[in-house]
Amino acid sequence: MENYKCKSVGIVGSGIQGVCTGLQLIKKGIPVTIFDRHDPLSKEFKAASYGNAGHFSPYAVLQFNRPDVLNDVPKMLVSSYGPLALKWSYIPKMFNWFLHYFKNCNSKSMMHTAKSMHQILSLSNDAYEEIFQEIDTTGLVEKKGIIYIWTNKNIKSRNMEIKIRNDLGIKQRLLTKEEVLNLEPNLNPVFDAGVIYDYAYHARDPKEITKKLFELFLNSGGKFKKEEVLSVEQTKYNQTQVKTNSEKFNFEKIVLACGAFSKKLTDQLGENIPLDTERGYHVHYKDMDHLLKRPVIFLDRGFGMTPMNQGLRAVGTVELGGFENPISKKRIDYIDKCAKELLPKLGDFHDEWLGFRPTLPDFLPVIGPSLKNKNIIYAFGHHHLGWTLGAITGKIVSGIVNEEKTNLDLSPYSSARFN
Repeated sequence: MENYKCKSVGIVGSGIQGVCTGLQLIKKGIPVTIFDRHDPLSKEFKAASYGNAGHFSPYAVLQFNRPDVLNDVPKMLVSSYGPLALKWSYIPKMFNWFLHYFKNCNSKSMMHTAKSMHQILSLSNDAYEEIFQEIDTTGLVEKKGIIYIWTNKNIKSRNMEIKIRNDLGIKQRLLTKEEVLNLEPNLNPVFDAGVIYDYAYHARDPKEITKKLFELFLNSGGKFKKEEVLSVEQTKYNQTQVKTNSEKFNFEKIVLACGAFSKKLTDQLGENIPLDTERGYHVHYKDMDHLLKRPVIFLDRGFGMTPMNQGLRAVGTVELGGFENPISKKRIDYIDKCAKELLPKLGDFHDEWLGFRPTLPDFLPVIGPSLKNKNIIYAFGHHHLGWTLGAITGKIVSGIVNEEKTNLDLSPYSSARFN
């Protein structure tokens, strides 16, 4: 809307989505307050923006709503030590999610997701490069590319992925086993081929980057309330309210950017969005980051490793089981086993982590206004790509909040697709 300027915004969530959105709104001169029960500046902050793989992946257009993946699900679930696990007691709670997943697990939906993800992923690197000009990223971000490797066991799937990315104009460089080993000589040659995305960045410390961006937000005039948000609502045509465990705060608009924890609030707003959580794990091998120059992902195993300041971080597996179930020793053992298969020189890991990825059954995020409360804006459900999409989501959402025109087609990300 021409000449319109939002008067105030409350953001729920201090992860990478919330902080990047807050920064973009502050740049527009809009007062912003971020709410979270965890302080990004504290040592205890270990949310998804801390524990992720640290990859900036603008090429990652293909997700899990694919016929070839669906065919492999039964045998992956039967195995105790595979890349996919399901807490069987949690199945009833995921019934709606699974209904939507099966509906979206076909070639047409796969391509819709791929094209819709490509639209925003293709802008993601530029958005971060813009925001990184405002903080010191020395020793925190490296541009050495990201390598994916595989065996010939699922070569049909790999060829399909390569073709779709080529058709979308995504740059990729195929590698023989020997070329992979030339780049990463410490790898055990248990794979057959690979691909490198030379232009991809990786973070050596996602938590420190989030912290620096959060400090920039505060130093630019942003406010932070360390409080648990109990509810949000639109109280008037141009007024919303955040209710915390201590008081109520009024804003013109609210942004929900609290990842997998967003569902409780959207349910209160009367929207049945099938948001659930993928439980992701990592372990660190202290002082072992020198074994790799760049991130390496082994597609057959559903895991990857990234050299970081804390050591070599091994991440992976998809576990469907909600928030309440305890950490799975089998998941940790699986990652450790996979890491040592690729890098036999690894010793014992020195810590472990469990985090919650917000996931939707069509593997597209929800970005845009609530259907029933137009002054409440959604920015969640980025699944494995929350880190990659943080900066560009911030730009998109700040434009939505300020009712600015855009050349992007934002309809694929609307919550209307579930209603």
